[in-house]
Amino acid sequence: MSGRFVCVHGHFYQPPRENPWLDAVERQPSAAPYHDWNERVTAECYAPNTAARVLDGRDRIVDIVNNFATISFDAGPTLLAWLERADVATYTAILEADRAGRARFRGHGPAMAQAYNHVIMPLANARDKRTQVRWGAADFERRFGRKAEGMWLPETAVDLETLEFMAAEGIRFTVLAPRQAEAVRPLAGGEWRDVRDGTVDPRRPYLCRLPSGRSIALFFYDGPIAHDLAFGDVLKNGVGFAERLVAAFSPESSRPELVHVATDGETYGHHHRFGEMALAYALRHVERQGLAEVTIYGDFLERFPPEDEVLVAAMSSWSCVHGVERWRAGCSCATGEHPGWRQDWRAPLREAMDWLGERAAETYERGLGKYEKDPWAVRDDSIRIFLDSSPESIGAFLADHIGRRLAARDRDRILALLELGRQSMLIFTSCGWFFDDISNIETVQNLRYAARALELIRDTGGPDFEAEFVERLEAAESNDPRVKNGAVVYETMVKPARPDPLRPCAGLVSEGEKDAEAPGVIFGRGVASLVEAWAGKPDDTAALEKLEAVLSVHKSQGHSLDLWRSQNAFFKAGRALRGTNSANASWDRAFHAVAELLGFDPEVFTATS
Repeated sequence: MSGRFVCVHGHFYQPPRENPWLDAVERQPSAAPYHDWNERVTAECYAPNTAARVLDGRDRIVDIVNNFATISFDAGPTLLAWLERADVATYTAILEADRAGRARFRGHGPAMAQAYNHVIMPLANARDKRTQVRWGAADFERRFGRKAEGMWLPETAVDLETLEFMAAEGIRFTVLAPRQAEAVRPLAGGEWRDVRDGTVDPRRPYLCRLPSGRSIALFFYDGPIAHDLAFGDVLKNGVGFAERLVAAFSPESSRPELVHVATDGETYGHHHRFGEMALAYALRHVERQGLAEVTIYGDFLERFPPEDEVLVAAMSSWSCVHGVERWRAGCSCATGEHPGWRQDWRAPLREAMDWLGERAAETYERGLGKYEKDPWAVRDDSIRIFLDSSPESIGAFLADHIGRRLAARDRDRILALLELGRQSMLIFTSCGWFFDDISNIETVQNLRYAARALELIRDTGGPDFEAEFVERLEAAESNDPRVKNGAVVYETMVKPARPDPLRPCAGLVSEGEKDAEAPGVIFGRGVASLVEAWAGKPDDTAALEKLEAVLSVHKSQGHSLDLWRSQNAFFKAGRALRGTNSANASWDRAFHAVAELLGFDPEVFTATS
């Protein structure tokens, strides 16, 4: 195992989905039976990865693993903000995983930061790039309680200016696709070797020297394995996944090697059902069989600094073979769901958004410039009040930047301008261009942010640009003849999202509300309540016997129960006990019976397990 290291990276992300006027996610019928796509993907991926089941040959649970503590991962600020409100248990488990990972990986946490709202950085102006990096780093520090070592670039889209901003903020490394390396050579010097055909060795880190004199480390993931993880059947079997990773080591290498892959985190559970279980089993197998050491980027980088340098292929990404054209032109990159559809709508949409971004910047700079000489530094720091909008936080922020008492009208205007500064970045969220048509919900979401930005421009004393913006959208033709173009999308899908006091917000219902639940979910919730009550008093033999009776009745009736929550609570309490009550014969018998009824191998709770 000496010199062999394995790292699996998951890029966990959902676009911002909140109605920009209500700051709440409305019902999305395509996500049924869940309220919205955030909720659905959480149920299928994010929550399961905090408690992934490891099974034995008889399909009994022998371990429950928080995958976030053993892999490298980034979680988008917009996703974490939603989880913090909508699913505190999953949110907390992700944060706790980073703390556990720090203990495991010599002080290096597995979490990486992410540029704030997933804009394609090479297409952003310098001001927005700087804010995206600073907001991503600040959001990360507030949530994880430490400074970020690494930062994920949306779609791994990269240019040197973006790397400069990252290095200036203390970011030590990022991860790119193999085709994003242009040339490599030893740090000691020598001839550059062209690797634009994807032949960069992904098993080592590289140093990228920047024009400013700064530098940043780059990791290029194993492309073939990552592709087969995302689009093949590697996750059908945890042992097979482990063997695929280990097979990528070079048998004749004399230097330490890191075999690492990076995919969307949603690969594990959402795109591939039970993928989180294959992931947990694979890493467990790698370690228990002594095949390699599981690590993360920050730990590997400290132990084995780069010995080679690299030139980056600027204006490149992992999901567009044409560079970054997928987010500004009609290239052929698409999801594949609609053969024959054209993506010509992307260019006029980008042009319209760029035009609106310039109008927003002019309004923001002119408006805030009346109060502060560096309006863009104020925006960079305004992440403070978006993370904590309490009166105390806002008051401290205004005192730091304005430094004088403000009339209520001026205070409200400044806050509206700062909100304009935020909305004018949200309009560039990458998902708006990624999919196949301008009528997709992700693009509609971007256009809603555009509508809110137009409104804020008017509210802060700027012109009414809405008619001109909508006219520009006419050039963005939809593949759906019923929709026609972006202007129709704006009128029929964007404007109706504005709150109307005479129209009830039926689409809101409540975050977390699903359609009618199956009996197994309802019964499972009752069992979970009993397990959690017992876990609070684990010496209670009567409570265990009641649990045994309830589970036995459900089993005899053939009920299919949702036991996920029950298993989590029982596993945590049972592992803490580790056989301490085994001297009590009645308790011990009931405990083993409940463990088996919940699907566990009871031996995992013994003192020697």
